[in-house]
Amino acid sequence: MTIERVLEPEVMDSPQEARDYDRMDHSEVNRVFVDEFLAAAENPQDILDLGTGTAQIPIELCCRCETYRVMAVDASVNMLDLARGNVDIAGMLERIQLQKVDAKEMGFSDGMFDAVISNSIIHHIPNPIECLREAQRVTREGGLLFFRDLLRPDSQQALEHLVRTYTGHESEHAQKMFGESLHAALSLDEIQDLVQTLGFAKNSVTQNSDRHWTWVARK
Repeated sequence: MTIERVLEPEVMDSPQEARDYDRMDHSEVNRVFVDEFLAAAENPQDILDLGTGTAQIPIELCCRCETYRVMAVDASVNMLDLARGNVDIAGMLERIQLQKVDAKEMGFSDGMFDAVISNSIIHHIPNPIECLREAQRVTREGGLLFFRDLLRPDSQQALEHLVRTYTGHESEHAQKMFGESLHAALSLDEIQDLVQTLGFAKNSVTQNSDRHWTWVARK
């Protein structure tokens, strides 16, 4: 039995939140995300990254594969402002496009992308099925859906242990943000039930760390 889900703000749109997020060390988590996406992907050309934040994952992807093009979207203006600087410094302005988009109601055409990816958007969404349904819609037939997010802990004690373990060296505000994100995350059963309502197997979602689940599926 997990602790009750407590929603956090859907959009991290203050300058401090964006700066603190960008300064946190996401390098190992991002590297593993990209490693596992590349292992599952079949050379997609056009990729949509939902909730891109400051575009760290699109930059990592494009550094690893020179044929990728990424549409990186977020609902936060301040996140996108930092993302533009990161993309420019990385020399990726021609391959990574940034756009302010609500992931629950996107203006993209059906089947527009070879792959839709996301790292940690789902815990921000009050009704995550809306985002998952939109991601499915804009993925082409046979395209890849690759989502990873935090897993809500079983107890407040477990939550506090994860905060100490993974953000104990970060700022107090960064620790607070991580704790709130864990509290807002879904349980494994909850996300498995959601993907099943979209026609995917429950076992397409697996727990892959002490704090993450991953959904990998072909449309």
